[in-house]
Formats: sequence, C-alpha cells, structure tokens
Amino acid sequence: MQNLKISFIGGGNMAEALIAGLTRAGHDSGNISVSDTQQQRLDNLHAQYRVHVNTDNTAVILDADVVLLAVKPQQMNVVLSGIADTLKAETTLISIAAGVNIEALQRPLGSKSLGLVRVMPNTPALVGAGMSVLFSNADALHKQKAEYILASSGETAWVDEEKQLHAVTALSGSGPAYFFLLAELMQAAGESLGLSKDLAAKLAAQTAMGSGKMLIESGREASDLRAQVSSPGGTTQAALDEMYECGLPTAVRKGMNAAHKRSKELAG
Repeated sequence: MQNLKISFIGGGNMAEALIAGLTRAGHDSGNISVSDTQQQRLDNLHAQYRVHVNTDNTAVILDADVVLLAVKPQQMNVVLSGIADTLKAETTLISIAAGVNIEALQRPLGSKSLGLVRVMPNTPALVGAGMSVLFSNADALHKQKAEYILASSGETAWVDEEKQLHAVTALSGSGPAYFFLLAELMQAAGESLGLSKDLAAKLAAQTAMGSGKMLIESGREASDLRAQVSSPGGTTQAALDEMYECGLPTAVRKGMNAAHKRSKELAG
C-alpha cells in the first residue's frame, strides 16, 4: 500500500490532514500529488510535505492508483466531468463530500466502471484523531486502499447501507462542533464564576480531552462513566439535574435530527 500513487483533487484542510497522516505513516511523498485552484495553497503543501502539485486536475491523476475528491459538494459534478476521460478504469475514486451519493458520483463518469468509495470524515483528522466512516459497493481491494488512506489520520468504520451515512454525518461528521460548543459554554461559565479566561479555557479543553480518553480506553459505556462521577447529593449531580431540567437531552436529539435531515436534503 505504501507504493500507491495517490492524487488529491482539492488541497484544503481535510486533504492536508490526510496527507500529513500518510507521510507520518511512512508513505512516500513522491507518490502523492495535489491539485487546487490556489497556487499559494499548493506552494505551502509542497514546501511542508514535498508532494507534487499542479493547478490542473487531469495532470495529477494521469498515473494515480487512487484519486481522492476533496472538493465542495456543489463542485463535484464539474470536477468529475472534467476528469472522467482521464481516469483509468482500475482507479479507486474516494469522495469525502457530504451528501453526494454513489449514484451521483457515477453519473458524470458515464459507463466507466471505477471503485467508488464514499467517506464521512471529521475535523479531528487534522490532529491524527479523526473518525472516518466509509461505504462502498466496490471490491475488497478498493476498500483496502480507501481504509489505508483514512486510517492514517485516525479510526475507521464501515457501514453496510449508504443511507446510514446521513446518521454518521449527524453524529461524528458534525459532532466535533457539538463538543466545541460545550467547551465554549463551559469556559464562559467558568469565567462568569471568577476564573481567568486562560485558566477556564485550559480546564475546559483538558477536561474534554481527558474525558474522551477515558471513554475510549476504559471500554465502559458513557452512562457508566457519568454515573461514576455523579455522587447523589453532590456538585456533579446538582449540575446534571439542572441540565436535564433545562432540556439538554432534547436539545441534543433535536440538533442531531436537524443535521440528519439536512444531510438528506443535500443528497437531493
């Protein structure tokens, strides 16, 4: 897998996260190419990772084993139409665009048969702690190539039905923003209770990091860990009682339902 020639169309933050993960894992940067419309962005990627860069999409995919589409959903049809004739039949084509389903990816390609893989990643991939969920009807080799790339920047999982990616989007795709909001609110509350901004920010961030680490490494359910720190009549239980009274569970459920609905709308 480390000899795969991998081309990225789009050199934004998520593409950079995957490039960084691949190079950290030992993938030869000489086998990675990136295209983007912004020359300055390409110059930065070349300087930092020594990857090949070009503003021409077709130029970077000529010899590619894997092409990863890291462009906005509304740009996908134009991008695919522009490279369809250049793509080799055995190419693995990976999309990280929200809402663009396999059928929509295939449409601009006509009758050309490729290994199509959809991925819903999330932004913690930028620090090597991403969660990427994949779906594909392609054969095992195409799936292995996709998992190799995504696993370089965090954890991976597969779903058996493409429609499940809407729920994945609502949970892990959009999920980092929910945790950032909670950290933001906790910091603001800490400041209102008399803590300095810097200390409140550090306490909120470290608490989030430590809690996530406990959740992963303990192997225990979130509800069990919550109960462990919620002594009856104590400070934590007092806070949780108030949060339930204010409707926090309902707010989270409604928010995720809204994200799920919007994902389906984007799919058309």
